[in-house]
Amino acid sequence: MTTSTRSAVLSLYMRVLRIARAWQAQSGAASDTETERKYILQEARTLFRQNQQLTDQESIKRCIEECEARIEIGLHYRNPYPRATYLPPLGLATQKGRKLRTQQRLRKQAKPIYLQSHDET
Repeated sequence: MTTSTRSAVLSLYMRVLRIARAWQAQSGAASDTETERKYILQEARTLFRQNQQLTDQESIKRCIEECEARIEIGLHYRNPYPRATYLPPLGLATQKGRKLRTQQRLRKQAKPIYLQSHDET
C-alpha cells in the first residue's frame, strides 16, 4: 500500500468515526441513536479489518469507493444501514442449467457499489 493510499484509508476511517460520534437517529430517540452509532462503529471495524490485508491497488480503490458511497448514502438518507438491492428483470426465472448461471451473473452485475463487500445472501 502506498503512503497516499494509506493516508486516504486512514482519513476515511477517521471520517466514519467522526460521523458515528455525531450521529443522530432520524427518530430522535436516544436508544435508536445509540443503536445506530454502535452499528456504524461495528460495521466500520468489521469491513476495515476484513480488507486490511489487501495489497492490490485496484481492489483497494474499489473498497475506498464503496466506503465513500456508503457514507454519502447514509448521510443523505439519515440511515446507516445498507439500502436494499433490487433484482434485475427476470431475476426470479427458473433455476436450471444456463438460466441459473445467467440469473447469477445478472444478480452480480446488479449489485450496487456500496454493497460489494457484503456476502451473497
